[in-house]
Amino acid sequence: MSGSNASNNSAGATGESVMRISGLMAAALMLPVAASASETGQLLTSHLYAGTLGEGQAALVAGKDAGEAEACFGWSMLQLAASFEGLAQDLYRYGATTPGTPAAAMLLGVGMVEDAVPANPDPEALSYAALRSVIGDFRDDIALAQISFECGGDANATYVVPVDVLAARIDFNGDGQTSDGETLGAFLAPLLGEFEEMPAAPALDEKSKSKGVAAAPDSTVGFDTADAIWLAGYTQVIKLQLDLVLAHDFEDFFNAYLHRVFPLSGLPMQDYSQGGFLLMDPDSDAGIADIIAAIHTLNFPVIDKPLLASIPAQLKHVTALSRQNWDLILAETDDDRELLPGPTQSSLFGAAEVNAEMVAAWRETLDVLDQVFDGQLLVPHWRFAQGFDLKAYFETAERTDLVMLLTGQGALPYLKDGPIADADSFAAANTAFGDAFFNYAFWFN
Repeated sequence: MSGSNASNNSAGATGESVMRISGLMAAALMLPVAASASETGQLLTSHLYAGTLGEGQAALVAGKDAGEAEACFGWSMLQLAASFEGLAQDLYRYGATTPGTPAAAMLLGVGMVEDAVPANPDPEALSYAALRSVIGDFRDDIALAQISFECGGDANATYVVPVDVLAARIDFNGDGQTSDGETLGAFLAPLLGEFEEMPAAPALDEKSKSKGVAAAPDSTVGFDTADAIWLAGYTQVIKLQLDLVLAHDFEDFFNAYLHRVFPLSGLPMQDYSQGGFLLMDPDSDAGIADIIAAIHTLNFPVIDKPLLASIPAQLKHVTALSRQNWDLILAETDDDRELLPGPTQSSLFGAAEVNAEMVAAWRETLDVLDQVFDGQLLVPHWRFAQGFDLKAYFETAERTDLVMLLTGQGALPYLKDGPIADADSFAAANTAFGDAFFNYAFWFN
């Protein structure tokens, strides 16, 4: 999508600021909340900052089960933290790392990692079945958080839980301890950089103020009912992506490429990450070969058709939650360190403003997306005059061959006549957001 240069100038100028939000939003997604004057807030603070997530959930479960919105929210945030903690520990157990070959740097446009070795020097052997279990466990944990976040978004509830998300502690390696290096801030430091555009912490009173010492940026966010729904939407996005993976058999891809992610875990190609010379050097040539093998195996049989068929409804649940989120935001009368501000509220991120035109354009975009998910508006395919029926694909596909879908052969069963989404379908979003549309979409959810 693209708008005219004139319409892009204002929104485009904010794109860089919106990108800075990504890190803090990752923090909000990966981990919980913090202190409040309420008892719930105090429980969250003590357990979140100590890394005692299970104890905190036990203290809040009665209120959650009774449907108390703030308790639902607090329990969900701790559950979200526990979900990512469990995933991190599983990945550590199996020695996960980021592929850092010259080939990956060249072909994927990423920075070169000189020594991509796992943090765990003695990982366990990983089977395909074990990896599916890791993904399935994470999916189930996220689903529990998602359901309770919706309870926390009760429109009749009024709470604000201020939280310094970067101070949260999580046991990444499963050793039963949470060290100073296992805070979310330390983990995300390379991504976050310095929050230069965030307002500083409140000034000290005159008696305690230190001359010449600048106040540090304050990464506290005031979480409220709107943010509970925002998080319900984002956890729903995570869950449906995991469902999409689990609906398919990806064992061939696992065998062909994932030794690059789990280099010491006993995968079939583990001992062949460096081969002979072919084009560049042994490391690069083997890396290129593995990338080609990965592309060749992007052909996944569907093994859970009902799960795949559930994806359109799950996508529509995301758009419904986004509408609910904006209903709550627009009804707010406060301005308390908002994660996602309304047009009359202040942004924590400087130039990344939100105005009424953007909100209206986003709501219109949600309506267009629902038409796509319902199969009423078709997805354009570069090769065909007909459109691609996304709903029909999810409901009837026997396999997902990404290469054949892209080239066209795999798309044939899902082509049909009808209206096709184009730039005009998203004209309001193009005008309101310009080149920053996708950055704002990530922020708005």
